Amino acid sequence: MRRMVQLIIMLLFVASASFGWNILNGNLSTAEVLGTFHLSDPYSVMQIIASGFVPAASVLIGSLIVMAFYFVLRGRMFCSWVCPINFITDSASWMRRKLKIKPLISSKNVSRNIRYYVFVLGLLLSAIFGFAAFDVINPISMMHRAIIFGSLSGLFVVLFIFLFDLLILKHGFCGHICPVGAFYSVVGKWGILKVFHNHDNCTNCMKCKVVCPEVQVLS
Repeated sequence: MRRMVQLIIMLLFVASASFGWNILNGNLSTAEVLGTFHLSDPYSVMQIIASGFVPAASVLIGSLIVMAFYFVLRGRMFCSWVCPINFITDSASWMRRKLKIKPLISSKNVSRNIRYYVFVLGLLLSAIFGFAAFDVINPISMMHRAIIFGSLSGLFVVLFIFLFDLLILKHGFCGHICPVGAFYSVVGKWGILKVFHNHDNCTNCMKCKVVCPEVQVLS
């Protein structure tokens, strides 16, 4: 189901850009839905504000809608059901298990708090340079452009993340670096719905680890 949702969202973006369907125009940073209202990534909007610009009211409202949605469904919903990079990192995780590859760096030795520093750094650089700094190098946006416009630079970034997660650090980008995930993890701490692991019913079949490799979700 997650893969179907991710694919449908991406196809709707492609169809709007290529065939004028006018369903989802834009990208995952900000998109116009059915030509009537916007949905915007709150972190992108925060960068715009930090850079000294005031987003349009429709974009601000769109970011509040998105934040409210993920507050109810918890922030992990974006990372696992919407973000296309998730497919790349999960593929790396699957290949690592199949080939029994041991990453060069143990995830136990790398703090997951690094992504929060990247989050703050993105805002600081936006304020210094006067534009949304992280969005320029955001792999999510790059992958989106690669799919729609055939941008080779985006494909190289996607390949780098795949190899980084496969060979260097397990769940390296999503779990330790991505500031978008960091933002939604903060929102999700106060979210209403939550996936949890019932220890009393656990049979140690480990199927949950295959479906959800993020340890903190199942702890």
